[in-house]
Formats: sequence, structure tokens, C-alpha cells
Amino acid sequence: MQVAATKPKVCIYAPVDESGESHRFLQAEGCEVIIGELTRGIGMTREALIGIGSGADVLMGATVRGGLLDQDFFEKFPDLRVVSKYTIGIEDVDLEVATDLGVIITHCPTEANWGGVAEGTLGFILALLKRLRERDAHVKKGGWRSPDLRGIYLGRRGDGYTGITVGIIGLGRVGSRVADLLVPWRVRILACDPYIDHATFVRHDSVGVDLPTLLRESDVVTLHCSLNMQTRGLIGKEELALMKPGAVLVNTARGAILDLDALCDALEENRLIGAALDVLPEEPPEKGARVCSLGDKVILSPHMISANGAGTLVAAIPWATEATLMALKGNVPNHVCNIDAIPKWKKRFGGKALI
Repeated sequence: MQVAATKPKVCIYAPVDESGESHRFLQAEGCEVIIGELTRGIGMTREALIGIGSGADVLMGATVRGGLLDQDFFEKFPDLRVVSKYTIGIEDVDLEVATDLGVIITHCPTEANWGGVAEGTLGFILALLKRLRERDAHVKKGGWRSPDLRGIYLGRRGDGYTGITVGIIGLGRVGSRVADLLVPWRVRILACDPYIDHATFVRHDSVGVDLPTLLRESDVVTLHCSLNMQTRGLIGKEELALMKPGAVLVNTARGAILDLDALCDALEENRLIGAALDVLPEEPPEKGARVCSLGDKVILSPHMISANGAGTLVAAIPWATEATLMALKGNVPNHVCNIDAIPKWKKRFGGKALI
């Protein structure tokens, strides 16, 4: 096996490993490690990454802000073998371009991440339906019990109450865990996902339906699909108009899946009674953004619904590190998103070890 005489360059543009242990491990393995800054907790911009990553064989990090990793970007990294992501999402990468160039993109679908999103989603649903923030504010202002603070009972009961319907858009890792968490609550679960088979719906106690049916019949609509060409703008004015009066919407997937202005219209017009958003089309939102002025009608979270102690991206550090080392040794790593790139990647880098 051919081994390079110079050290390979690994640019960690989003250093989620606060201990630095994985950085030192890569250095001990013979890598030159360049460390970026996690600015305001939202990662590095595309232009800043180009600035610090020059000559990199590997880019490691999370979501890149301020533009897509596209043809122009990849042309600036002629020796790049892999973009090794600590995160699940890859919507900031033009996978078609990366595949054409023979650059592998890996990600880290750790349970700590997607499971944390599912648990946070359930917290959002309960906060909205049980009016937890409103009750807290009412008591702190000197109030006490009031019929205006009544919540919504979730599950069916023996007295004939049929319970609510929860509609899950996207029954992948996160969506299916949300369904599993809801089963003991005895709610009716609808799910829309054209990419899974009937058995998967059954396994997660859900009924597979099309999107219009889900929107019309659900009291809670929660988004768990990936962001791609098919899902960008999936929920807009027409889709929101199909939802039940008095329903709530939760988005812990990606901001661009939902038309935020259309949602604000629906909330201001009281067609929906509430929403909870961990993600926004623009992150962080501009000062004075419309969505920030809706009071108790919306719960906002800074894209960290999965951020839990001993979880989130910490569990991804060894996965991303292993993907980096495998690629530098000329081997195809695990968790490749653009598997069609593998044949061209092997022609470029297969068996050509840098460490």
C-alpha cells in the first residue's frame, strides 16, 4: 500500500469535541490538525471554511452556514477525500457534485442525536397542549385557576373520549421514535412517508396516509423529514389551510421545510392555536423577526432540541473520527451518504494511504 511522505491535513471546522481528545488522537496518528471556531454555537460559514481549510484532505464538522458546499467550493479542495460530519443532516452539501468529483460525504446518525430530537418533540407537544408556559406565567403574575388555561387530554379514555390524532410527516429514525413514545399515550397516529413499506407503519402503530389526509385529520402535525429538493417548502400556505382549526404544528426537522410567513399568518389569524419550532429558515433569526413577536402562540428553540447531557454530538465524535481515519488509510468509511461516489472515490484514493 502506498503511504504519503507528508502529513495529511484534517480541518476540524466545527470542534464539537471540547476535550480535544479526538484532535490529539488524530495528531498521534500522523495528521496535521487545523481547528476552527464554533462561533455562537452555529458553526462556521462557507467562506471562513474555505479560508482555513486550504489544502485539506479531510473536512470535519457540522452544518456549514452561508452557502452550499457546491462545485465552486469543492474545486478549491482538489485533494479532499471526505467531508466527515458529526451531525445527521447533509442539506448543506451538493451531493450530486460531491459524487461526480469522487468526494465521500459521511454523517453520524447516532441515537443520542435522533433520539434526543424525538424526546424534545414530545416535550414540545406536551408544552403546547397542556399550556405549561401560559400556566406558569399566569401564576407568577398573581393569578390562579382559570378556564382559559385548560389543556388538551391526549389519549382515548374509557368514558368514550376518543383522544387526539397526531400526524407524523417522515417516519424515519426520529419520526418512528416519536410514534413509539406516543403509543402509551393511546393517541391515534397517522404518518406520511412515501419511502417506507407498509410493515414499518404497522411496526410503529401508525396508519400510513397521504399528506392532505394527514393535515386534515391531525390535531398535532410534527415534521421529521429530511430537507431535500422534494421537501423544501413542503408545508406552505395551501398545506396549512388544510389543517384543523385549533391544531398545532411542531418542526424539529429543518426550517426550510416550512413556509414561516405562512405559519405566522395562520397563527395570527387563529387558524392554528400554536406552534413549536426548533429550526428556522434563517438561523439565528434577525432581530425583530416576525416569528419572535407572536408571544405564547409559538415556542422557539435555538436549534438544539437534541442537546442533552451525555448525548447529542458527543456520541458522534468517535464515528466521525473513525470515518476520517478510514478515508486517510484509503478505505471506504462507514455511514456514507452518497454511496454512488464510492466507485470514483476508489479510483482516486482506494489503497492510497496518507497515514
